[in-house]
Amino acid sequence: MIPNQPFDAPPSLPQSRRAPNPLVFKADPARPTRAMQEVGRFFALGLDVIRLTFRRPFQVRELIEQFWFIASVSILPAALVAIPFGAVIALQLGSLTVQFGAQSFTGAASVLAVIQQASPIVTALMIAGAGGSAICADLGARTIREEIDAMAVLGISPVHRLVVPRVWASVLVALLLNGMVSVIGVMGGYFFNVIVQGGTPGAYLASFSALAQIQDLWIGEIKAVLFGFIAGVVASYRGLHPKPGPKGVGDAVNQSVVITFLLLFLVNLVLTTLYLKIVPGKGA
Repeated sequence: MIPNQPFDAPPSLPQSRRAPNPLVFKADPARPTRAMQEVGRFFALGLDVIRLTFRRPFQVRELIEQFWFIASVSILPAALVAIPFGAVIALQLGSLTVQFGAQSFTGAASVLAVIQQASPIVTALMIAGAGGSAICADLGARTIREEIDAMAVLGISPVHRLVVPRVWASVLVALLLNGMVSVIGVMGGYFFNVIVQGGTPGAYLASFSALAQIQDLWIGEIKAVLFGFIAGVVASYRGLHPKPGPKGVGDAVNQSVVITFLLLFLVNLVLTTLYLKIVPGKGA
């Protein structure tokens, strides 16, 4: 028989060599700092775009090319999305006004909702989803191929040469696309309210002219300009700062679209609140 011997526990491994416990969550103290740095760099890029816009020479050819590209990939989806947007708003408001006995105000409510809210949001979503993703992918591919670093070494500002034309092309497309979406949305709402719900064409148009004002159109255009600027800056920023490799470019594209959507809804809330506080309704 083997004599009884005291059991010696194996020596514990050093802390650095132990396997991490997946059930234990350790907060990264540097994460808030990195997040604040990202926000600061994003705002700095937006200010650089405004500042470098007035530097000569302005890249007119690049602006035209990017404008045509963003418009070509955004016009058809925006038009197709504007029709159901206007139809849903007209149908919903039409049913509500019937319940309250205010059928004569259906036109004004639906048209104002399309012009002030639906049209700028649809325009921004199309710009961010179609044009912004392409801008982010293009700049991200240039970054991982070290073309951006090569331009900086040669003394060429990547922001002035590449970012500024893309951002202002997004702004111009958003400005013009907002008008098209507004017209299509109003026409779709008119068709569904008059044809489907049996509304009166004269009452639809008369209520709109009685309650609408020119400031309603201006706030829609201002929203479109700001949304286009935000979409272009976010796409450019994520494209200039991707993680290494093709996977990093794909992740940057997804992040740019999600971040743009979140910022658009936040800015829309702020602008709508300020507009309703500053500009009184017609007849108020």
